[in-house]
Amino acid sequence: MSSHLQNGGDEELLIEEPLLSFTRNQLSFQSNTTSQLALVGANICPIESLDYEIIENDFFKQDWRSREKPQIYQYIFMKWAFVFLIGLIVSLIGFFNNLAVENIAGKKFVITSKLMLENKHLAAFLVFTSYNFVLTLFAALITALIAPAAAGSGVPEVKAYLNGVDAPEIFSVKTLIVKIIGSITAVSSSLMIGKAGPMVHTASCIAALLGQGGSKKYHLTWKWLHFFKNDRDRRDLVTCGTAAGIAAAFRAPVGGVLFALEEMTSWWRGALLWRAFFSTVIVAIMLRGFMDFCYKGYCGLFGTGGLIMFNVTSEDFVYHLSDVPVVLVIGVVGGCLAALYNSILAKVLRASYGRYVGMLLGSYTSLNHGLFAVLGAAAFLGGSMRMTVSLCVILLEITNNLLLLPLIMLVLLISKTVADCFNCNIYDVMMKLKGFPYLEAQVEPYMRQLTVADVVTGPLQSFHGIEKVGNIVHVLKSSRHNGFPVFDEQEHSEQPVLFGLILRAHLIVLLKKKAFFYTPVRTDAEAFDQFSSVDFAKGGSGVADDIDDIKLKDEEMEMFVDLHPFSNASPYTVVETMSLAKALILFRQVGLRHMLVIPKTPDRPPVVGMLTRHDFMAEHILNLYPSLVQQKWKRLRFPFPSLSKIS
Repeated sequence: MSSHLQNGGDEELLIEEPLLSFTRNQLSFQSNTTSQLALVGANICPIESLDYEIIENDFFKQDWRSREKPQIYQYIFMKWAFVFLIGLIVSLIGFFNNLAVENIAGKKFVITSKLMLENKHLAAFLVFTSYNFVLTLFAALITALIAPAAAGSGVPEVKAYLNGVDAPEIFSVKTLIVKIIGSITAVSSSLMIGKAGPMVHTASCIAALLGQGGSKKYHLTWKWLHFFKNDRDRRDLVTCGTAAGIAAAFRAPVGGVLFALEEMTSWWRGALLWRAFFSTVIVAIMLRGFMDFCYKGYCGLFGTGGLIMFNVTSEDFVYHLSDVPVVLVIGVVGGCLAALYNSILAKVLRASYGRYVGMLLGSYTSLNHGLFAVLGAAAFLGGSMRMTVSLCVILLEITNNLLLLPLIMLVLLISKTVADCFNCNIYDVMMKLKGFPYLEAQVEPYMRQLTVADVVTGPLQSFHGIEKVGNIVHVLKSSRHNGFPVFDEQEHSEQPVLFGLILRAHLIVLLKKKAFFYTPVRTDAEAFDQFSSVDFAKGGSGVADDIDDIKLKDEEMEMFVDLHPFSNASPYTVVETMSLAKALILFRQVGLRHMLVIPKTPDRPPVVGMLTRHDFMAEHILNLYPSLVQQKWKRLRFPFPSLSKIS
């Protein structure tokens, strides 16, 4: 358990502490690496950071200069084509999920009801229980044995990815297939789970797979697809996927876009808004067409409404000003219960809560029980997920009744405010429990008292502009760093000068291609002929080449590599006296993976350290400076009684 919890037990709830804690020695060992461990699905896996920065090196510039107008138009066309495919495929999967659940679960209820009508209650109980047990066991087995990364809703993993955290297998084909089948069987088994989270993960898998630029394994290496083999474009596609997933789950296209904006993504821009909206429009149109087809009776039990399609019949709700106090009660109680739900991570009935309150207070208000159910669901969701605008629009799109807007807005505001007094939203709780190094937009006050030099620790690994192959191999094998400063020697100075930053992945490409020279000389433009942009493109999520897979001869280990053409000549740098809070804002808003720290005075080495995502984590900083725990940002929080006292 981290020391800031030990020094201030009332500062954070025990349940919000990471499941994977680090000792002081472990933090020192990993101070300059983005590799960590986190609970991905059901497995503990190493994770790394994504790099949304454009690598401006000579090879990159030459590659862009060589592109002609048709290639630029291809890139723009493929962006919209991929967004269209995301909407199309997600709508097909969403329809298939609904069709399967309605028929599988519907058959179960038909058989059970028939036995109940025949007064065969024991047989009905055994059929119902056996049916649910088999479905639940099947979902658990395929997840545990085939794709553990598919466990859970998947929303924390996707949200962490959009914040810049990469984990293995979260977007793989296996995860996608198991997620679809597992969610169908789990929802059909009458477990208290929904389809919204799994649909977000499923849609994100589809978007990420489209953005991988093809597959060498399956011989799908079309040149047009290579444009998207980078973290920036893939992040945008996954963002569109999250919006499409919510649109498919709730038939709420506008709510899906707002969900991606409000809850999921850490970076947003106007162009992304258009593409996300386009994908949700495709989902809405396709689902409408599929449902019209099923309403004609061609899809078995699906289409008649009821189980998971959120079929809300149109009804003219009437309410008066005297009903507002009752709505406030729903918001307050819903916020408290939702905060408790987040704390114990238990599953409760959302809509049934609202209907129950309506039954208790029915004599004091003119609101009917159906409206209470909608408001109760809004209160629980708002208190649990802490969403306001997107959730309000989703509920309006589901109910198709603008008259509910004032009441839903009021309930969401009250429930979120009340729940914020106890803990953070459910997704943040899960990310903390899983150990994802999520960068919050909010800066802690103690960060303004620290400079970047206070948290940067060594040793710093670096290379010369022209480096010996053996030295590169030794550093890559002896460290886990993913970025290395590149220095050039000056003739009339003892201190070298910073040339740029080179990534581990690019060094491995140079070693695989054996771009070596017998003498330490700089290369010219002809050296680019043996490389293509595909060589330096990033593979799928969690996929990377390993230095141990590269075999070199002793003679090759004594040769040299020119790192200048492949180094980012304009990395982001900050002076060592910059406050940690200011550096965090820059690091998060730009979407960096590495940030170099340069000295204040010129008589020192050109780089004194490197900041990574891990250096901004509260656990790391408060372990270095335990006295700052009392200055940690304190929101108004009322801790719940311990679970042992409740029991």
